Amino acid sequence: VITLEFPSLFQLIEQNQFDTIYHEHFSYFSCLTVEKIFAHHGLKLFDIEELKTHGGSFRIYIRHQENLDNHISENVSRVKLREKKYALDKLDSYHNFFRKVEETKDQLRQFFTQTKQAGKSIVAYGAPAKGNTLLNYCKIGTEFIDYTVDINPHKQGRFLPGTHIPIFHPEKIKKTKPDYLLILPWNIKNEIMEQMKHIVQWGGRFVTPIPKIKVEP
Repeated sequence: VITLEFPSLFQLIEQNQFDTIYHEHFSYFSCLTVEKIFAHHGLKLFDIEELKTHGGSFRIYIRHQENLDNHISENVSRVKLREKKYALDKLDSYHNFFRKVEETKDQLRQFFTQTKQAGKSIVAYGAPAKGNTLLNYCKIGTEFIDYTVDINPHKQGRFLPGTHIPIFHPEKIKKTKPDYLLILPWNIKNEIMEQMKHIVQWGGRFVTPIPKIKVEP
């Protein structure tokens, strides 16, 4: 038996998680594709788990085709039916995904432009790889975001690649009291919002960019 874990292509497209596409993540598979790949080598997909890791991941279980000890789980047919419903085996789905990503880019830039024109300040939380993908793709730099913060001391005092946004300790937010806090590692936004809940004391608001821009409270 082989078990593998990797990001879910369905979740990536359905939740518009384009910022998770970067150099450390080499492959993105649907269940439909995985089944074909292993069948070509005499192997059978017999079970699949859906995890919350990285915004949605698969853990799959593979056996030799002649090994009938492990029966095929209903999870496999359920996931395959859902992927067919969303046409993940059709090229048009990926063209539509690209258009959705472009719309998100335009909406983010419009929000940041209008916010700065209104004289409001924006800072970010986190320095994750997904955040760098988002900011560089959307061409959002220091003209919009004053700085970002991160609890990792090895990142503090450095700059985000490409955008050159400076990275500070989270305590800096208490000193500058920004109007908006952009959460770059949106997959742990609840944890960050709890940690930084004090920003509401001066009217600060949280911004999450994925799957679409959301401002709260």
